[in-house]
Amino acid sequence: MALEAIAGVRGKGVYVPGDDIDTDRIIPARFMKCVTFEGLGEYLFYDVCHHEDGSAKAHPLNDERYAGATILLTGSNFGSGSSREHAPQALYRHGFRAVIAESFAEIFFGNSITLGMPCVTAEKGAIAEIASLLEKDPDLVIEIDIAKGVIAVADKHFEAKLPASAQTALLRGRWDPLAELLEGEEAITTTAARLPYLAGK
Repeated sequence: MALEAIAGVRGKGVYVPGDDIDTDRIIPARFMKCVTFEGLGEYLFYDVCHHEDGSAKAHPLNDERYAGATILLTGSNFGSGSSREHAPQALYRHGFRAVIAESFAEIFFGNSITLGMPCVTAEKGAIAEIASLLEKDPDLVIEIDIAKGVIAVADKHFEAKLPASAQTALLRGRWDPLAELLEGEEAITTTAARLPYLAGK
């Protein structure tokens, strides 16, 4: 049975400016000593959001105006650096359900899609305009239409790009390879029983 189809994402947004934001900035390595991904959201952007004593720095994620944001806006080459799966997991566990950027690191992008968290690209000018709209009214709702490739904010519309393979996977509820594998368990078992070297013959 397919997972939930993701036709779009709707929610408040927050703009975290910067290019080449790497996975170590998204989730510092010292917080990756975990058995499961539960709780990683607490440490999202920890070093840029907190002083050494743990107190909060001035950062968009600490700004109460953007509390509850589920869509992250940022710059180019987001998620670069090491291929740690913990980075998209931290974003997801923090509450984000989509990312809009100028471009993404390939492995980060793939890990995000397998969580059902769309990563769409938009032009630099479009992101700047959306960020400006959010600065004026943090309660604005952003709508990302996966099928149409459109980002809607207030009465404005911007082009959103997503590779066709990822778009199809999200729209058809086929975004998690593990779920695909589990769905085929019966066929796998049947095939394995016919193979002499697996059936012990």
